[in-house]
Amino acid sequence: MRNIAFYIASRYLLAKKGSTAVTFITWLAIGAMTVAVAAMFVIISVFSGLEDLNKDLISNLHADLTIKSTSGKTIKDLDNVENVLKNNTEISSFSRVIEEKIYISYNGKGDIAYLRGVDSAYTKVNPIDKNIFYGTYPSFRYSNEVLMENSLDNRLSIPVASSSDYATVFMPKPGLGIINKEEDIYNKKDILVTGVFPGNDQLDNYIIAPIELTEELLSLPRNSAYNIVIKLKNPDHTALVKEKLISALGKNIQVKTKEEENAAFWKMINTEKLFIYLIFALVIFITTFNLAGAIIILQLDKKEQAKSLISLGFPLSHLRKTYFYTGILIVISGIITGLILGTALCYFQLYTEFFRANETLPFPVKIVGKNYLIVALTASFFGFAISWFFSKISKEYIIKN
Repeated sequence: MRNIAFYIASRYLLAKKGSTAVTFITWLAIGAMTVAVAAMFVIISVFSGLEDLNKDLISNLHADLTIKSTSGKTIKDLDNVENVLKNNTEISSFSRVIEEKIYISYNGKGDIAYLRGVDSAYTKVNPIDKNIFYGTYPSFRYSNEVLMENSLDNRLSIPVASSSDYATVFMPKPGLGIINKEEDIYNKKDILVTGVFPGNDQLDNYIIAPIELTEELLSLPRNSAYNIVIKLKNPDHTALVKEKLISALGKNIQVKTKEEENAAFWKMINTEKLFIYLIFALVIFITTFNLAGAIIILQLDKKEQAKSLISLGFPLSHLRKTYFYTGILIVISGIITGLILGTALCYFQLYTEFFRANETLPFPVKIVGKNYLIVALTASFFGFAISWFFSKISKEYIIKN
């Protein structure tokens, strides 16, 4: 009997002859489901691409692991911390970092910037030297050679690699008492820009300099550090290495992963992704009312046939299954064609980069298996529920005149 119910349902869907209204509303339901599924798959794939794009954007800002002090800015007992890191076989490289806001001035122009002081091992952790498009990375022979973000350099019009053009950075001095002279307010240092790197939302207004420069401006002792950034041999072992470092370094040291360092940013991205998913889930739910209309019109159009089947002993439960299977076939057809259409649109974007967020940035797209599963389960849930609810036809409705 179950096979008969499925056979009749498939005939209702695929038969070339029949009511024009039934055929139209059935294919309209399939088309609406196809468009909704394709749209949801494309949008979720774009967000998957955005996740990878954002990871690339912050790859030069946050390392695999970052060590900070829980009491004050400066890491205490730095020699012990470095010995622990050197003895950990999972760590590929690490670098000392000091970062502070500064004021930079050149030729009557000024701006607020972030000065990140790093040691010579920094490029082994974050290979920012590979992104330089003009000039060279600082040689670290002199503490005043710096690498500058492009938009900051353009705003100040600082010449690159010019031995006669120096900008000046100012660092406010902490302290109390009466100010008697200019030197009581801030420390200042002339800097030479040796190279320029492209900025982004995460590295805007940054200056990369030898750590000795930040130590001088902040009046810190030699070999100081606010942070220690770490590159792992295998990033998949981040959680394990973090636990080992916390155990070895004690409670005065804080260890954060790349995701934890940028927790607010990722929370925003995930919240946006959740809202987009809920919006498109609502779109699919509304779309399934076309499916409800198709089942209702089918019941009206095939009422006489249903009456004949009941008279021949066809169980009412199996008649209900017939309408349910019809709805299921419409849903499955819409999901399959929608995913095929969505995949085709994603590959079109990947190969042509036709749709662009701006002149230089195409919308990123990433096709992953879990997106197929998410979209298919969402559409199936609403589609199966609507099919089950509207297939519950009563016997009195069928046999009454």
